[in-house]
Amino acid sequence: MTTKPDTHSKVFGYLLWIFGFLGSHRFYYGKPVTGTIWFFTLGLFFIGWIIDLFLIPAMDREADLRFRDGEVSYNIGWLLLTFLGVFGIHRMYMGKWITGIIYLFTGGFFLLGILYDFWTLNDQISIRNEEHRFG
Repeated sequence: MTTKPDTHSKVFGYLLWIFGFLGSHRFYYGKPVTGTIWFFTLGLFFIGWIIDLFLIPAMDREADLRFRDGEVSYNIGWLLLTFLGVFGIHRMYMGKWITGIIYLFTGGFFLLGILYDFWTLNDQISIRNEEHRFG
């Protein structure tokens, strides 16, 4: 039986859940639509946020099946985006130096690039890992 790699960490997911009323854990697990809803409604008025405490293990399993493991770590990418995204450090970490430098000088492309990356970072890392795998 083949085991699927652990691309996303439950510990990191729970740490993001602490700020989950802003949707950060949902973005991390590849659920940008509900992450956005959580952001604008404070975790569905904190009720959805509390329910997510019990849903994180299932979201973690689903993310592990959906995204590709590889050289670029999802945890590091999300950590960099969450705390240093406006400087483009997460993009430089993925090897996207030009857009990383653009983010650095434009405040994350005037914060719109940060929003885009919250929606797409998991897919960006998955594609990057696939490229690394096949050269």
